[in-house]
Amino acid sequence: MYQSFYGFREKPFSLLPDSGFLYLSGKHRMALTLLEYGLMNQAGFTVISGGIGTGKTTLIRKLLNDIDPSLKVGLISNTHQTFGDLLQWIALAYGLPHQGKDKVQLYQEFMDFIIHEYAQGRRTVLIVDEAQNMPAEMLEELRMLSNVNADKDQVLQVILVGQRELRETLKRPDLVQFAQRIGVDYHLEPLDAEETSDYIRHRCKTAGGKAKLFSDQACRLIHQHSGGVPRLINLLCDTALVYGYAEQRDRVDAALVEEVAKEKQKGGLFPIQNLKGSESFNEVSKFENFETSLNDSDPFKRHQLRIAITADSELLRIYLSRLLTRFGIEVVATLPLTARDLRALPAGSIDVLLVELDDNMDHLDEALYEILEEWQQPVLFNDNLATEASLSQPDRLDYGRKLSRKLYSLVPQAPQSVA
Repeated sequence: MYQSFYGFREKPFSLLPDSGFLYLSGKHRMALTLLEYGLMNQAGFTVISGGIGTGKTTLIRKLLNDIDPSLKVGLISNTHQTFGDLLQWIALAYGLPHQGKDKVQLYQEFMDFIIHEYAQGRRTVLIVDEAQNMPAEMLEELRMLSNVNADKDQVLQVILVGQRELRETLKRPDLVQFAQRIGVDYHLEPLDAEETSDYIRHRCKTAGGKAKLFSDQACRLIHQHSGGVPRLINLLCDTALVYGYAEQRDRVDAALVEEVAKEKQKGGLFPIQNLKGSESFNEVSKFENFETSLNDSDPFKRHQLRIAITADSELLRIYLSRLLTRFGIEVVATLPLTARDLRALPAGSIDVLLVELDDNMDHLDEALYEILEEWQQPVLFNDNLATEASLSQPDRLDYGRKLSRKLYSLVPQAPQSVA
């Protein structure tokens, strides 16, 4: 739907594992290097673990695409509680006949297969994805199969890929012999904030679009809501692009990401990482490394007005943010009308503060009044009841145009033309 609008050749944030989009963060590069090292140095067992959606399967796809043709690889891509007979699945992974055979026959035929491959100069590699579902008894059965290895060469190598529970199982006292045969292991952690931004831009660029389609603030907010988990990043980014296309946005900003995250959270199925909900937007604003240096002698050289919106109503903040960005205004932050949140705004990060007030101001504390009185940048006070009434009218774009002109007029150096 949005691909042609944003200039993509294909969807950049598909939930399906695709090694063509693999972003090698430091963590993923290390995991891939260790996988390759384990194969090259004939490690009996290699274990790669990580949380749900951290990119383990994508790494395996990458490994399979680049693997040495002298290796005979079998892949068991999924395990489950009713997994059944391990030897049957192994036979299926290598295309060996398994119907109507008992365990002794399956074992003997697999041993014959391994030895035959070795005689042809090929080592056998078994990769088990989602291995956290394998019970201890099945892991012990794998160890017994590895007894075929002798002398200097590892005739059979096993790579186990799974969630953190896999590591917990391997720590069991009855699996000590198994653990001693693990030559390589690595736990894949989620991406940090900088890696998340690079990940988003890498995928946008790989798909043929603009690398900076998502603003810096949007990327930081996506990191907070996703916890740096690639699968959740993909889900948020893909939905944000759908919303952006619906509103004909040429760029995805933090306000749009916040809206998407809240909609996902309402459904109850998306595991939002930030527990304080809307405060995440304020945290992004607090620590944002803004594109314009605060030491820049010409803060208006970007010809874009930077504002913060503060109001009691979260819905009003979101609507105003979406409206004003259509008139060339960068909404740096939206935040509740409290002294604590206003203090969190870094000095010099905005050009104008838009404050939405109503007639009932008894709930506002003295600290808030003091901050507003001492505020260094221009402040525009608005009647939020009038704003809500204007936004509910069909001509709300006209209201947005008038409000934008007011905001621009408070900063003489800023350009005055508003479409």
